[in-house]
Amino acid sequence: MGKIISNFFISLDGVVEAPDQWHFPYFNDEMGAAVEAGMQTAAAFLMGRTLYEEWSAYWTTTDTDQDFAKFINNARKYVVSDTLEKADWNNTTVISGDVAAQVREIKERTDGDIQMSGSATTVRWLLANGLLDELRLLLHPIALGQGRRLFDGTPAHPLKLVESETFRTGVLNLTYVPAAG
Repeated sequence: MGKIISNFFISLDGVVEAPDQWHFPYFNDEMGAAVEAGMQTAAAFLMGRTLYEEWSAYWTTTDTDQDFAKFINNARKYVVSDTLEKADWNNTTVISGDVAAQVREIKERTDGDIQMSGSATTVRWLLANGLLDELRLLLHPIALGQGRRLFDGTPAHPLKLVESETFRTGVLNLTYVPAAG
């Protein structure tokens, strides 16, 4: 049975929006190894419609010889959306309708991790429906003051820290699981 693992670059004040504008000064070999380790265990990739549209446009036209481009272009991908009618990106399936039942079935038939990167709305929904298994945060030592936050306006989600590591840049590599009720 697969487990759903969500990954975020996140600021001290909880911002997950537009990490391409603030996270790169903190990227080093340690962070690269952590990201690579997640790719190594990925049997599939789950995302929301917005991320699908951004990434399918970018990763199919950028340097497709890059390691991540090769990985994501060939990976099994699932997109949660009630508005997306078709997905043209290689190996992509749209999940709509009874999303919870479909996600449970995908978890049942997947041998390995179902990775996520971004898709904050989808992650909040997965947490609320008891479907997210791990939340991995690369917490950057920067407060942005504005931007979309991971948990703005959501109910409480008790989490338990199960792993932590500090990188030389001050970034914290944190792994949480939902806390037992």
